[in-house]
Amino acid sequence: MLEATWIEWLVAALILLGSLFALIGSIGLWKLPDFFMRLHGPTKATTLGVGALVIGSLLYFSTRGEGLSLHELLITIFLFMTAPVSAHMLAKAAMHEKLKRVERTRGEPWDQ
Repeated sequence: MLEATWIEWLVAALILLGSLFALIGSIGLWKLPDFFMRLHGPTKATTLGVGALVIGSLLYFSTRGEGLSLHELLITIFLFMTAPVSAHMLAKAAMHEKLKRVERTRGEPWDQ
């Protein structure tokens, strides 16, 4: 049986971390009560999750003798540049439309 290298451990850690962040962001999108709170799920956690997955894939395929994948590098850069801009634009549009926020008190369950 072959011994795992440190690159394989790093790729595995990035894939697990990315999957965990994507799952947390998706649960946040599903469970949070209003638009402004739901905006944080895909723009924060899911962006980090997908970014970690793509970086893990980039490392894996670049160590397999295929060289540095320009496509995956461009996807990562594009993802990290456009996610904050799109979140800002969505929040500005919601404020322009005077979208109501959910007023909450302490102790209320999230799924009401």
